[in-house]
Amino acid sequence: MQAAASTALPSRKELRTALLAFSEKSSAAALRLVALDYALFLAGVACVASPTHWGIKLLASLLIWVQMARLFIIGHDACHQSLTPSRDLNKWLGRLVFLPSLTPFKLWELGHNMAHHGFTNLRGKDYVWAPFSPAEFAQLPRARQRLERIYRSGGGHWLYYLIELWWKKLFFPSRAEVGGKRSIFMGDCLMVSAFGLVWLASLIAAAHFTQQSALLLIGLGFLLPFLLWNGLMGFVIYVHHTDQRVKWHQDGAAWAKAQPHLTATLHIQFPRFIGALLHNIMEHPAHHLDMTIPLYQLKAAQKQLDSLVSGRILKRRFTWADYWDTARECKLYDFEKEKWVRFP
Repeated sequence: MQAAASTALPSRKELRTALLAFSEKSSAAALRLVALDYALFLAGVACVASPTHWGIKLLASLLIWVQMARLFIIGHDACHQSLTPSRDLNKWLGRLVFLPSLTPFKLWELGHNMAHHGFTNLRGKDYVWAPFSPAEFAQLPRARQRLERIYRSGGGHWLYYLIELWWKKLFFPSRAEVGGKRSIFMGDCLMVSAFGLVWLASLIAAAHFTQQSALLLIGLGFLLPFLLWNGLMGFVIYVHHTDQRVKWHQDGAAWAKAQPHLTATLHIQFPRFIGALLHNIMEHPAHHLDMTIPLYQLKAAQKQLDSLVSGRILKRRFTWADYWDTARECKLYDFEKEKWVRFP
């Protein structure tokens, strides 16, 4: 539960100053993480490609999925310039670790750093899991209404991320989606496409030389991990920013007054091993407060932030019962009444 707002929250500048010690970055720590997670990713692909039992291949497929997520989170830090002290090293490490999730670096930076972090939960600026109002939903074509119902069903987050974010915003997006074309966008899209083609070609070649089913290797070594990755990414973003207590705004002044760096995201508390598995990305309010805090400092920073704001951060210990309750209640957003409502 959120504590009563008996005193004003410290300003963002004051809180960032108090957490300044956690912004220290280490190239050595970052390189160790990259080397370990890439090695495990490649080991998973190699295991799927080898002539082993299908059950072992399935476990290896799950390893590929987990490592795609872990590498992406490292890249997410690099894109925020919070992974190492070097801007150039961050730029190239970010591109490298984004490859397994087929994420173009500069397009992710455009949508995530500038739109999502710059205007979290401000209508018309932040498009990530942005809700329709009841009136807007009523004006949508039937097909788009059905798709929105699937997205917000509680089980459609994988489809949401695959279509609305990866396909529309990241993978060779149209000019209308990103506000123009830049050569660096095309270059990054071609880079991830080349990586994906080499990945697929390697699985097909392994199937040929070991007399295995190419469809099986592609399915377990590429398609299943990629679809699971989309599901995980859609889920994580959803639970961080969707809750009956989380407000959206359509007025910039009201949005700024609400201090969205603290109030537009939740601290979702999972079992400790899940937090470690996902490189502490669930310590999300500290990250939204200060994007320069590296993932290997984030847990300690979140603990300090909790003490500084005296329980004013929105928290929820994750349970599936709460999750399905949120999915049932948070369908559309009534901006006049400032509350979530169900579909009609």
